[in-house]
Amino acid sequence: MVSLFSCLSIKLIVLSILVLPIITRIDLVGFIGFDNYIETRLLLATEIALLQITSCLLALAYEYLSTEKRLKKLLLENKSLASKLESQIYELTAELYKEIDERERIQIELEKSLSVQRATLESTNDGILVIDDRGNIADFNQKFVQMWQIPESLINSRNFRQALRVMVKQLENPRNYLATFKKLHLQLDTNSNDAIALKDGSIFERYSIAQRIGGKIVGRVWSFRDITAHKLAEATIRHQTLHDLLTDLPNRVLFKKRLSESLAQAHQYDKKLAVCFLDIDRFKIINDTLGDDIGDELLQSIVQRLKKCLRSVDIIARWESDEFTILLPEVSDIKNVAHIQERILAAFKPGFEIKNHHLHVSASIGTALYPMHGENAETLIKHAESALYRVKLQGRNHYQFYQPEINVQASESLILENSLHYALEREELRIFYQPQVNITTGEITKMEALLRWQHPKLGLIPPEQFIPIAEETGLIVPIGEWTLRTACAQNKTWQNALNLETLTVAVNLSARQFQQPNLLKLVSQILLDIKLNPNCLELEITESIAMDNVSLTQEILSELCKMGVSISIDDFGTGYCSLSYLKNFPIHCLKIDRSFVCDLTNENCQAAITTAIVTLAHGLNLTVVAEGVETEEQLNVLRILECELMQGYLFSRPLSVEDATRLLRKSTTFKISNSYLIARH
Repeated sequence: MVSLFSCLSIKLIVLSILVLPIITRIDLVGFIGFDNYIETRLLLATEIALLQITSCLLALAYEYLSTEKRLKKLLLENKSLASKLESQIYELTAELYKEIDERERIQIELEKSLSVQRATLESTNDGILVIDDRGNIADFNQKFVQMWQIPESLINSRNFRQALRVMVKQLENPRNYLATFKKLHLQLDTNSNDAIALKDGSIFERYSIAQRIGGKIVGRVWSFRDITAHKLAEATIRHQTLHDLLTDLPNRVLFKKRLSESLAQAHQYDKKLAVCFLDIDRFKIINDTLGDDIGDELLQSIVQRLKKCLRSVDIIARWESDEFTILLPEVSDIKNVAHIQERILAAFKPGFEIKNHHLHVSASIGTALYPMHGENAETLIKHAESALYRVKLQGRNHYQFYQPEINVQASESLILENSLHYALEREELRIFYQPQVNITTGEITKMEALLRWQHPKLGLIPPEQFIPIAEETGLIVPIGEWTLRTACAQNKTWQNALNLETLTVAVNLSARQFQQPNLLKLVSQILLDIKLNPNCLELEITESIAMDNVSLTQEILSELCKMGVSISIDDFGTGYCSLSYLKNFPIHCLKIDRSFVCDLTNENCQAAITTAIVTLAHGLNLTVVAEGVETEEQLNVLRILECELMQGYLFSRPLSVEDATRLLRKSTTFKISNSYLIARH
């Protein structure tokens, strides 16, 4: 400014200016005034213009300064605002990142949940199908596809109606399935649980429940579970509760139920029926000796034979162990029932081949008829069992119908059975002895030990009355041991007292005794204790016992033979005759059964059989003894047949120890005729 006004004095400039406003672009910021207006007028126009420019410059300078000041103020204000904005942006950014993280977490959890849901859906054994409210397939698992064998292309199309057609074709009763489906389609809020059967035998449990979202039904979930194995298991359990596990026959519970049903029908239509009680003779001996495996297979084979003997309407059940019950409905008369029983008994005649064992068993049958012998199940079963018991007492291997007097006999048998348990310890058992005689020399060669029971109230009881009871109850084992030991001891006493060093005692072995595992050890120990020569002991077994188990019989007899004990076959010709076993068994003697000797002089066939037995024995270098010789006519025929050893009432009845001792002491040889001798008492 000073340079611009260098040609003028400062005073003149101040004086020459009157008033000049200083104006910015917007506002008036001040004035430039003159002290002397007159002097001012004298100023040159150029100078005035210069002054005007000066005021403008001052205004601009002021505006610049003001603007700068405002800018600084604005900058300060903007900086504070920017800081706030930056803080807000940071907070919003942090919240955004937090929201993103939360959404990512939720997404991961959702994916995880969906993964678990899918894994769960696929891992279940149930087939799952989800149908939306429009009738389309919303979801499913592979188990559903496998169970219903739905093509992949079809299931991926999500068309439920087409899938339903595939499912319906597999159903055993599609109408029921479709009816349930339609019902649930109309009643959306209804649940369903039932079972459906397929044509291939499979059984599916079907369950359905409505699918809801926010309380609104949006579809339906179906689940299908294959319960075929479960149903089969249930059926198996039900079957097993009513059937015997070994033979698969009805058990006593089911038999009683069937019997009651048959009785109701028989009463309604005025028909007859029969109840049979069957027992396998000597089965317990085989089972105890050869073991449960052999016994089980034998029972199974027996059942197969029994089934072939019965009609399709008949029912056979396993009552217990070796006892069976048979229901014969719609029988016309007793002859019809008898024919069936005879067919059953005949079925047992052929032997049973069980694991290299040739076994022979027989059956005993007791029968009661409706309405003759009872009108309810309990009475008929009881009377059939009573008839069976009577058959056992009479020798087994037969059948018998119930008779009222059987109850009396059964009561007597029960009394005998109860008393027999104490007979041995009360020393009520006795041994009687019957001699065997050599008719050529008149010598008593052997004494057969015969068991008797001296009952304190009933008197002397014959063996045919109590031996079957002893066999049945198992008491025959201790009784048999006592008999063997007592007979051996008595024989040793006779040898020492009467100087009869070669005298032999014969002892019968029952079927159960013979098949006891400790038989060989028992015989050896008794001989050792008594110091009796084994050659002076003969053990007798029946032909049927020998044939029960051929391999076991051969083994036992061979061991007894090694000891020096003699073996004889009692009642030869009455059992399951198989001549081939004679050459394989180490036996020493055949005893001709009394049934052949009894009619020896009256029937040619009996003489022929006896002749054959004697000839066979001599051909095999066996001794032969005729039992039941009671007349001299019988003796003469036997002498002609060259049977030298005999036993029977003609020579002596069974004797007590005292009488037998007197017989042995006083026996003398008498001349009966010029051709043979006989020992008499």
